[in-house]
Amino acid sequence: MQNAEHDTDKRVALSQPSLDLSIIVVNWNSAEFVRRCVDSIRAQTTGLTYEIIVADNASFDGCDRVLQEHAPYATYIQCEKNLGFAKANNHAFQRSRGASILFLNPDTEILGPAICLLYRVLQELPGAGAVGARLLNRDASIQTSCIQSFPTILNQALDCEYFRKQWPKSALWGTRAFLNDHLRPQEVQAISGACLMLKRETFERVGAFNEDYFMYSEDIDLCYKVQRVGYKNYYVPEAEVIHFGGNSSKQAPSNFSSVMMRESTMRFLRNTRGDLYGMGYRLAMLVSAVCRVGLLSISWLTRWSHVRRRLARASLRKWLAILRWSVKRADSLNSYLAVGRAFDAEDGGKTWNSNCLGEA
Repeated sequence: MQNAEHDTDKRVALSQPSLDLSIIVVNWNSAEFVRRCVDSIRAQTTGLTYEIIVADNASFDGCDRVLQEHAPYATYIQCEKNLGFAKANNHAFQRSRGASILFLNPDTEILGPAICLLYRVLQELPGAGAVGARLLNRDASIQTSCIQSFPTILNQALDCEYFRKQWPKSALWGTRAFLNDHLRPQEVQAISGACLMLKRETFERVGAFNEDYFMYSEDIDLCYKVQRVGYKNYYVPEAEVIHFGGNSSKQAPSNFSSVMMRESTMRFLRNTRGDLYGMGYRLAMLVSAVCRVGLLSISWLTRWSHVRRRLARASLRKWLAILRWSVKRADSLNSYLAVGRAFDAEDGGKTWNSNCLGEA
C-alpha cells in the first residue's frame, strides 16, 4: 500500500511544472532578431527559474546554428512546415515545463526587469489572467498596438490615425490606459501577442491558441477567452520591451499583412458574434476601402511632392488589395497563395511557405 502511494506521489511530482517560467519564441526568417532577443532575456532576467524555447516555422534561416553558438541553453524546435503563429506556439507549449508561459516575438528586446515585473504582477494581482508589457518602437515611442479593444464593425471601420487623435479617450480604441501617468497595472481588453504572459493553468483552461488563425488575431482571441472564463487582462506599463515590429511579415509578398489582418479579424468576429456579423464586417470594409481609395486617388493626383506621392501610392495599393479581398475574398486569398508558391520555387521556401494562408 505504501509503495502504491509512493508511486502516485512520484507521478504527481513529475507532472507538476518544474520551472517558474517558459519563454516561447516562434521564428520565421528572423534569426538575427532571435539572437538579440535571447541575449536580452539572459542579460535582464534574474531571480526566476526559466527556460527559452525557440520554434522555427520552416524558415531554415540558420537559427539553429545561431542558438548553438550564442545560446546553447535554449531549446530549439525545427518545424518541417510553416505551422502559423498559433499552432507553432501551441506546439512549443507542449515541450514547456514552466508554471507560467511568456509568448514573445523574436523581434523584441527586453529592457530592464520587464519579464520579472510581468511575472510578479501575474502572480500577485487577484484575478489576473494575462499580462502584457508597454511595447516601444525603436525610437522609444509607445507602440499603440500593444493594447486594444476587441474588434467590432464600428471600431474597425473608423480605425484611422485622424479619429484616434481627435478622440483618444474613446472606448472604441481601448487605449485609454496610455493617458494615465501612473505605472500601476491597468485592466484592458486585449494585449498584443508580441509579449503576452499567462499562467500555465489559465492557458490550458481556455484551450490554448485557436489554430483557426494562421497569423493575426490569435492574441485577441486568446484574451477574449481569458475574459470569458472570468479572468482579467492587464497592461503593465512599468515593464518595457522594444518591439521592432513586423519583421517576419515583411518577408511576405506586398500587402499580404493588410489582407491577412482583415481575414483574421473576420474570423474572430464570425467565431465570437456569428456568421452574419462577420459578413457585416466584410461589407463595412468594402465601404471603407471604396472611400479611402477615392480619397487617396485624389491625394496622389494633387500632391506634387515626390515623397508624398510615393506614400499615397503605397497606401492606395494597400486599400486596393483590401477592396479586392472584400469583393472577392476567395480569389484574393488564392492569388496570395499563388504568389507564395512562386516564392517557394525561387528560393526553396526560405522566405515564404505556400501553406501560409492555412484554410481560406
